[in-house]
Amino acid sequence: MGVQTMDRVAAGRFVAAWCASWCKVDIDAVVAHFAEDAQMRSPLALSLTGSPIVTGAENIRAYWREAYGHIESADLKIVGWSWDEAIARLTVWWQLGDARASEFMDFDDAGRVVRSEAFYGK
Repeated sequence: MGVQTMDRVAAGRFVAAWCASWCKVDIDAVVAHFAEDAQMRSPLALSLTGSPIVTGAENIRAYWREAYGHIESADLKIVGWSWDEAIARLTVWWQLGDARASEFMDFDDAGRVVRSEAFYGK
């Protein structure tokens, strides 16, 4: 995904590309959407790294490779998504098997993710 200002249309394209990348477990493609100094927060990160926050695109890539690199594909389904133009925040609700999650992503003016946080449940 090239550098672009995010709006609702771009957010929809982002969701489709993001989902397709996760279905292929193409971690490099997912991380390509992130700013170099991005932060990602996840309860899974806490269990794998000792901290719920992973900072920096390369560290996020390394974390996701450790967490998901052994999986060849995933049947990730988008349940829904919303775009908040005022704060440039995308929220995605998704399901993978029995796991359900919501994830928000904040974007910079160039359309890169600067902060994300995942919430898991059933």
